[in-house]
Amino acid sequence: MHHVHEIMSRDVVNVTPNDTIQHAAELMRRYDVGSLPVCQNHRLIGMITDRDLAVRALSTGCPANTPVRDFASTDVQWCFDDDDVDAVQQRMATAQVRRMPVVDHDKNLVGALSLGDIATRADSASRDEVANTLEGVSQPRMH
Repeated sequence: MHHVHEIMSRDVVNVTPNDTIQHAAELMRRYDVGSLPVCQNHRLIGMITDRDLAVRALSTGCPANTPVRDFASTDVQWCFDDDDVDAVQQRMATAQVRRMPVVDHDKNLVGALSLGDIATRADSASRDEVANTLEGVSQPRMH
C-alpha cells in the first residue's frame, strides 16, 4: 500500500486567480499540461483547464487579459498527501479525472497525482488498477 506523497509529482505549476487566461494558456503550452491548479497564498481554490480556456473563454470572444478567476472551476477534486493511493484511484475513476491536485491538511498545494505517476511509481497491485481507473475516467459522463 502506497500513500500519495510517496509517488506524487512535487513540481506543480499553478496560477493565481488574478493571472490572465493568456498566462494560463502559455504555462499549459510550456509545460505540456491540460490543467493548472489555481492557488491563493499556496492554498488550492480552483482549477483551470484547457477546455475552460477553449470552450468557455475563447469561444465567447473573451479578451486574453481576462483573469483566471472568471473561468476557473471551484468544485475541485483533490486528495490529501497521506491518502491511500488505491482509494484515490477509485475517486479519480468516479470523478473522471486523470490528474488530481494533492494538498496537505492546511489545504496548501503540495503536488499532483496522475495516472502516469501511479503506473510508473506504485507497486504492481496499484499499477494493475490503473487500467480499471483509466476505463472509469474514459467512460462517457452521465448527466
